[in-house]
Amino acid sequence: MAEQLAVPYGHSLDEAVYIPAVALMGRLRLGALDDVRRIAEPWVDGAKDSLAKATGSHLAGHLLFADLYERTRDARYLARVRAAADLGFNADGSAKPAMPLHSEMSDAVFMACPLLAKAGQLTGEQRYFDLLLRHFQFMEQLCRRPDGLYRHSPLCEAAWGRGNAFPVLGLAWALKAAPPTQPSHAALRAAFVQLSDTLSRYQDRSGLWRQVVDHPSAYLEYSCTAMIGTAWQLGVQHGWLPARTYRPLIGKAWDAIEARTSPAGELVDVCESTGKQPTLDDYLRRRAIRGIDPRGGAMGLLFATTRMVA
Repeated sequence: MAEQLAVPYGHSLDEAVYIPAVALMGRLRLGALDDVRRIAEPWVDGAKDSLAKATGSHLAGHLLFADLYERTRDARYLARVRAAADLGFNADGSAKPAMPLHSEMSDAVFMACPLLAKAGQLTGEQRYFDLLLRHFQFMEQLCRRPDGLYRHSPLCEAAWGRGNAFPVLGLAWALKAAPPTQPSHAALRAAFVQLSDTLSRYQDRSGLWRQVVDHPSAYLEYSCTAMIGTAWQLGVQHGWLPARTYRPLIGKAWDAIEARTSPAGELVDVCESTGKQPTLDDYLRRRAIRGIDPRGGAMGLLFATTRMVA
């Protein structure tokens, strides 16, 4: 399925944002290093500025450059990772209260935490790990509900599907990059386990999660399922989650994603792009996309390639 999804997805990087970057990272896992380097070249040779009009999505998009640096040791890629991560620091070098561009949305756990963890891992600089924990705790305080799910933003208590998938996947990727000896590792791991345990109670018998996680009338949604499945796959691989409990749940999620992915890469029910919404009804009305969808395709490819190395 990874090879099938790599046909329609992961062949451009018009902006250095997370959706095309994740798809390109999937193609890297399939061995397409030369082509991915070609696609990324304008962002590292000075032709284009990857942070010219930066958003939170651009922060996560720079994870592609971290992957390329690890495979090539080309210092230009590391320079882009540093440039994005350094947005979290003032001119005097002091850390900001959190990474900028978070827009008060739970998405920012994914958009910034893995980037900071990779910056710390690749440079050996403690300041990135310190800001990682600071940023996560800022977002947790802003968006985590008393029941353990995440509201998408303080505007509304709705536990949007990707609004919970972003934190659990962001924590998994951050844990993968941050050494266990880091003081932040224990706190991040505890948060990952807690959110995973909470989400496990809301997985539908089909294997999917709903567009609003705890709302029984919300539709079953593709992208959040692929993201949660990916996070849990990493959790089992690295021993953060008990395999006996989570492997069957991951298997159900995988079967559901596989069933909703055609050989041509057409997908069933991917929630459209969603900024913070003021009411639960606004989330429930978000359109479900059927067919080719770059966001869903990137996350399906991510899930498939993560399972390849299980």
